[in-house]
Amino acid sequence: MNKFDVIIIGGGLAGLTSAIHLSKEKFNVLLIEKNAYPRHKVCGEYVSNEVLPYLNYLGFDPFEFGAKQISKFELTTHNNKSVSSNLPLGGFGMSRYEMDFQLYQLALRSGAEVFQDSVSDVIFEKDNFQVETKSQQRFHAKIVIGAYGKRSNLDVQFNRKFIKKKSPYLGVKIHVSGNFPEDKVALHNFKGGYCGVSKVENNHINLCYITNFKAFKKHKAIETFQDEVLFKNSELRSIFENSKPEFENPLTISQISFETKKPVENHIIMCGDTAGMIHPLCGNGMGMAIRSAQLASELIIDYLHEKIASRQTLENQYTKRWKKTFGLRLKAGHSIAYLFRQDWLAPKLLTVLHWFPFLMPQIIKMTHGKPMTAK
Repeated sequence: MNKFDVIIIGGGLAGLTSAIHLSKEKFNVLLIEKNAYPRHKVCGEYVSNEVLPYLNYLGFDPFEFGAKQISKFELTTHNNKSVSSNLPLGGFGMSRYEMDFQLYQLALRSGAEVFQDSVSDVIFEKDNFQVETKSQQRFHAKIVIGAYGKRSNLDVQFNRKFIKKKSPYLGVKIHVSGNFPEDKVALHNFKGGYCGVSKVENNHINLCYITNFKAFKKHKAIETFQDEVLFKNSELRSIFENSKPEFENPLTISQISFETKKPVENHIIMCGDTAGMIHPLCGNGMGMAIRSAQLASELIIDYLHEKIASRQTLENQYTKRWKKTFGLRLKAGHSIAYLFRQDWLAPKLLTVLHWFPFLMPQIIKMTHGKPMTAK
């Protein structure tokens, strides 16, 4: 009962889509997730339409659950300059509360087993894995997928390089009710960070911002920081002051790292933020998580069907495909984020984009991919 073809650690977008994909192919899949569904997460909650063909292949249509179609983009700076553009592919807005929950339900219907617990250890011996949990359960599998998010105690255990470096970033998210166009995603810059704004199901507006913790801690409280820093951007002030909070308290997450990670670690196939995280400024983290799950699942299926001769070949092919798919996106994302972090430079960049409006869609394309296809 404790032997599986694949064990997936983490039940976010990457973990859930992998579980659905592999279960559809009749493999015995166990997904281990430490939290119960549904739950909110600190996330921009905008998803590029590039993932829609693949989600439909898995049997999931986000618009059945109230997702908002988004086709327009707006960018503002801390000194209130702005530029607008159409999104080349468009996207949709959907909360992680709803999307993760519906994908979880689909994973169960597809035949995956979901176990609520935290993984305490992963041991690789004799070409097989043993996965141990905090409740002292032990499971065995041929393949383990790591999809447990931005950082975990497992990263310390695996001695991953990025975990040794302190990250200066803090994320804050809240849902509010108010007026905001359903078809627009906005990114509002302020000194030390940016805030994404878009509608999700239930007509809630997702406000999610990332900032430098060093700049934040001077103000001691979220309300003070927002009043003295965020609200220098008049668009942000207007949205916050003319809306009603839907959360009792904002959600926060710290130690967000954009350091380079390996797609394979200790023979574990890493997916989503566990493999690498694009800067939230680029608005494509959710899309990347889903695409990485597809890359991993297709190769794992070939390996389990013995179309890939060895584990080493599987790991090499996944690493190569991951880098080919996401390498340039991550570099572009880092560069764009760096430029817009320079408070003196951001307004000048927007002036250039005003003069040459065709540049905006091209920049967006640099951090997004083409529509996914499914086998």
